[in-house]
Amino acid sequence: MLTSAQAAEQTSLPEITDEESILLPRDFERVDFYLITVDVGNQVWDNFGHTALRVVDRNSNSDLVFNWGLFDTSAGNVTFATNFLRGILNYQLGVSPPSWEFGRYEREQRTVWQDKINLTPAQKETLYKRLAWNLREENIVYSYQYFFDNCTTRVRDYLNEALGGRLQEQNRAFSPRTFRDEVLDHYASVPPVAFSLDVLMNDRIDRRMSQWEELFLPKQLRRELLNFPSDVIVNGLRADMLDEPVVVMEFDAPQALANVYYTVGAGLLLPTLLLFLALKRIPISSFSSQPGFTLRGGVLTYRVMGLIALIVSFASGIYGLIMTVAWLESAHLDLHHNVNLMLFWPTDILGIVFALKWLLSGKAISLSKTTHNLIILYFLAHLLAALVYVFAALLGFVEQDVVSLLIFVAPALMGFSVLVWNAGFSGVRRIRFS
Repeated sequence: MLTSAQAAEQTSLPEITDEESILLPRDFERVDFYLITVDVGNQVWDNFGHTALRVVDRNSNSDLVFNWGLFDTSAGNVTFATNFLRGILNYQLGVSPPSWEFGRYEREQRTVWQDKINLTPAQKETLYKRLAWNLREENIVYSYQYFFDNCTTRVRDYLNEALGGRLQEQNRAFSPRTFRDEVLDHYASVPPVAFSLDVLMNDRIDRRMSQWEELFLPKQLRRELLNFPSDVIVNGLRADMLDEPVVVMEFDAPQALANVYYTVGAGLLLPTLLLFLALKRIPISSFSSQPGFTLRGGVLTYRVMGLIALIVSFASGIYGLIMTVAWLESAHLDLHHNVNLMLFWPTDILGIVFALKWLLSGKAISLSKTTHNLIILYFLAHLLAALVYVFAALLGFVEQDVVSLLIFVAPALMGFSVLVWNAGFSGVRRIRFS
């Protein structure tokens, strides 16, 4: 797990070499920097918001926005998603006129705030040199890390350098929140994404953040700087770091929807309970030495079970596959050694075959004795793994935050497995003559 001390070490910036080659403005009093903060959007990649820097140089009549949130999808969305999973995230710095930058946020209907940053001429020079260094061809592209190196941490770190480290020094205390808290809150408007990230990310995101680390969030950085003292003296008083606030454009932010776990839990548990009520024993007269179970309602109930099984098999199999492949192949350490692999197995995706049969035929699936026994063993192993998962979490052997999964998902999955175990299959009956 990454400690706060290790995270702090990551904020040290590379030395700027060949400083004398950087062309500086004649008068830094005529250069102004503005913090651009963009509210969260309704896409997967913009639900944390965005930060940029606007640089107005009246010496040269230039006005440009520095944006560290650019990425290339020209190779296709599948390739981009695959690289994202593998941890290959090459983002880059882009520079554009404000009209172009703000026009994009207007099309996306995202609120934008602009605040003037109060810096001394010497601090402006330090920040200007860092931006010029970043614009060099060898420095434009960087390896994006969603918590530790993103569009907001770049601005945070560059401002901290200009301030001589004072911003970081005064934000060493711990926040009461974890990275997982922020992930779930920011994706509350996209419940499937919130649920998926909660499943896929391991215990590395369950430690409390330092206040410094918390500044990876655009609105949190702005909130901190609004009350942070600058080194600029105005009328004998020290000014705040941010001044002249302007709402460039304003739109309604995406609304948080119902807790995803209520939806998932109710959507799986209630139908399972109803199907349990439809269970009935198969009479011994059906040539079976061991009476089994079937579902009352015949075609309808089996098709309902098939629909649920289709969703569960697909979701569980995909989650298990992602966690397994990510553990083996991804550079995202937050996706390794995930205890939720005890609950979601990659092989569960094979259950789609049986789910489709229930959905189409509306009856139990007849299997040979050998196949039936293998499936029962699979369910038994799955249930035992789920029980170990539950007791390990309850007894505190699991550091990962799995409380919501433990309450809303694990019982429903285990109950549905027992239901399918009893009513989903029937062995081929044989008449014995003695």
